[in-house]
Amino acid sequence: MIKVYSTPTCAYCHKVRELFKTHGVSYEEIDLVGNPEAQKAMIAASGQMGVPVTDFNGTIVIGYNKVELEKLINSLQK
Repeated sequence: MIKVYSTPTCAYCHKVRELFKTHGVSYEEIDLVGNPEAQKAMIAASGQMGVPVTDFNGTIVIGYNKVELEKLINSLQK
């Protein structure tokens, strides 16, 4: 399962969503606004307080790291 921890106004979160949409990747978006439990889960998984954080089947990607995200996307298609 792929989870994207984000906020509605985050420009880099939008880029992650667009990248996944372009590649046809399904994911669960977790909006952190007003969701302290999700915030705690993201911090526990990543050690980060900023968004986006992507949990890509157990691999944590901090920020909009296009190279790493595309590598993980390509691994799904093999």
